[in-house]
Amino acid sequence: MTEPHSSPKPFDHLFVSQLNELFRWRRDVRRFQTRPIDESLLTELIYSCLNAPSVGNSQPWRFVVVKDQRARHAVCKNFEKSNDLAALANADDSKEHYKKLKLAGLKEAPVHLAVYCDKNPVEGKGLGRQSMPETLEYSVVLAIGQLWYSALAHGIGLGWVSILDPDEINATLDTPDNWRLIAYLCMGYPEEQHSDPELVRENWQGPTDYDTKLFYR
Repeated sequence: MTEPHSSPKPFDHLFVSQLNELFRWRRDVRRFQTRPIDESLLTELIYSCLNAPSVGNSQPWRFVVVKDQRARHAVCKNFEKSNDLAALANADDSKEHYKKLKLAGLKEAPVHLAVYCDKNPVEGKGLGRQSMPETLEYSVVLAIGQLWYSALAHGIGLGWVSILDPDEINATLDTPDNWRLIAYLCMGYPEEQHSDPELVRENWQGPTDYDTKLFYR
């Protein structure tokens, strides 16, 4: 019989305050220093998010550190092509504004990290995802969020690049067919840090009215 573990003690007020401060400073980073991240720290950060919650303990996350310079160059070209197409999709009065936005730090970031979801992991034996299979992908997103905060605690920023053709990324990285790309991340030490979103500072949108996000039934 396994002995029960003791419950963790409640965290004190200082810890809770610092945790809330960490949440407040989490931002999508697009401007990176070229200063490298120590390899052992990068490994520590990735492993720190492997205890994230996952449906049925499926642990479907798969992390690919992209070191090959040709692959990184291909990803940059993928972004440029996808971004040009995205610019065309904007209304005429916002196209020029869109083109001025810095939407990725792919060239500067010392680390590129592709995060995948294994669509049929052995772990969990399918438990909890029969009626909502998308919870596998949600589990990967939770791990990414945990990585984001762990990195920020070490002064490292993340940028999530979504303006990409995922099929081209899969071909570039030669990933298995049963893996689905969830996120392509840039990682590095930020050139600058702000507690407000860059898109607000660049007047792409106004500040969020949080009262419009909470509902009761």
